[in-house]
Amino acid sequence: MNHPVELGKDEGGAGAGAADARRDAEDARPGAGHDSDTARAALTALRGEVAKTVVGQDSVVTGLVIALLCRGHVLLEGVPGTAKTLLVKTLSRALDLDFKRVQFTPDLMPGDVTGSLVYDNRTAEFEFREGPVFTNLLLADEINRTPPKTQASLLEAMEERQVSVEGLPRPLPDPFVVCATQNPIEYEGTYPLPEAQLDRFLVKLTVPVPSRDEEISMLQRHAAGFDPRDLSEVRPVAGAAELAAGRAAVRAVHLDPKVAAYVVDLCRATRQSPSLQLGVSPRGATALLSTARAWAWLSGRDYVTPDDVKALARPTLRHRVQLRPEAELEGATADGVLEGILAHVPAPR
Repeated sequence: MNHPVELGKDEGGAGAGAADARRDAEDARPGAGHDSDTARAALTALRGEVAKTVVGQDSVVTGLVIALLCRGHVLLEGVPGTAKTLLVKTLSRALDLDFKRVQFTPDLMPGDVTGSLVYDNRTAEFEFREGPVFTNLLLADEINRTPPKTQASLLEAMEERQVSVEGLPRPLPDPFVVCATQNPIEYEGTYPLPEAQLDRFLVKLTVPVPSRDEEISMLQRHAAGFDPRDLSEVRPVAGAAELAAGRAAVRAVHLDPKVAAYVVDLCRATRQSPSLQLGVSPRGATALLSTARAWAWLSGRDYVTPDDVKALARPTLRHRVQLRPEAELEGATADGVLEGILAHVPAPR
């Protein structure tokens, strides 16, 4: 990610509802601090496990962990060959969670993702057979290669965490996170995601080409016999319990009213920018609040600073804004516009 504080380095909206309040109360019990520290250590260890197969993507891994802590979905964007799919598969091995992968293709149907009713000759009744969306971690590989009606099959799952078939809602497992990949430079045979679906992704992470030294290290691994299809060396270091403890701790991170106002001012500034025809929605503001709190907790703090907000502004907001055509022709980018807004909106002290 490109931002002032590089995620992955060792440094420091609405009501949660009855269920969240109950989990917060449980987190306040004696020993909860130890649970929080244990969860932080386990989730931090994910970077080391992923690094066994993927070189130089610590920031992206940290972004994925933040999304898991916020129960949010992730859009991974990068040119072919930057290990986007391998990154998610390795993360799934390091997490003791159920994992499924769907290769999105032009002929994929909505029922291939969500599941469908199938007639059973033995019982003479229709029964529901779950699709791959019924999992903890779903890899939607090359999501923009499937038509809009199949892309839309994930809308309810991503927002409501359920799938409705024949009018009957079926809840998805908890946790449930979608990690989708897409290629930013190839447009032949692709279907861009609509704004409504983009807004359902908590963060959009850019997977960069590794540096020279990292690429040399990668080639040396392959020369020594490394097989990216063999993930047997990766061991589970965290699971649902650690994620639950981490989420409870994140919800307890203090937010100063001035920092909350700063988040709102940043989002409102995107709606007034002459370079943007679509600014950040209120959902984007709550998303930025959530990711900043998660980053603060991962950094070992129980309060949010303006720097936490700045660090997560680009990955959380870049896919929620839309450039005006004239600005795009002049070479403007979403990250560049957000950089200018961060420079001009005064941060609290």
